[in-house]
Amino acid sequence: MDKLGDNVQLEDQTVGFRYFDARDLLGFVDGTANPVGPAAISDAVMIPESNDGSNATVVGGSYVVIQKYLHDLKAWKTLSTEQQEAVIGRTKSDNIELDDADDGQQQAHKTLATIEDASGGEHAILRDNMPFGSPSAGQFGTYFIAYSRQLWVVEKMMERMFIGNPPGLHDRILDFSTPITGCTFFAPSLSTLEALGDEE
Repeated sequence: MDKLGDNVQLEDQTVGFRYFDARDLLGFVDGTANPVGPAAISDAVMIPESNDGSNATVVGGSYVVIQKYLHDLKAWKTLSTEQQEAVIGRTKSDNIELDDADDGQQQAHKTLATIEDASGGEHAILRDNMPFGSPSAGQFGTYFIAYSRQLWVVEKMMERMFIGNPPGLHDRILDFSTPITGCTFFAPSLSTLEALGDEE
């Protein structure tokens, strides 16, 4: 912050932490569908070069979407483990995916947050969510952080969560987790950042 000086204004400071085996404060493993390995991450996260070279300034960059969610843990704990698992779409203890609900029924978070192409392949994003908590303030939650080469994928996830699929059947995790802030950023590649200010 000393180096940035008056060029930025601090809006929120949240200290996150790693919780057990990558679980969130709801008790479930977070980021299960993350791409694995450098090549897979690059394919999901980094914007590739186009055939015509028209996007040279954004190549290697990534869209970053963040949302800060506060959890109503008291209400969440009134649910049985089976009810919690139905909301998330995975088992709590061993992180096994449950079958999707039939069409037209309430979909689990896992299903609504999965965007597939026409052939059934998943559009992967990289989640780097962080749980946080302040016992003195009575606040506990998750800082959702997603990196993607295609911003529309994350936007579609949000649409399905908040509006529902089909519309009207929203993600039930939102009955217990409330977004209080959020923003979208573009993170340029390191080479683009290093070139800033260079004379032509």
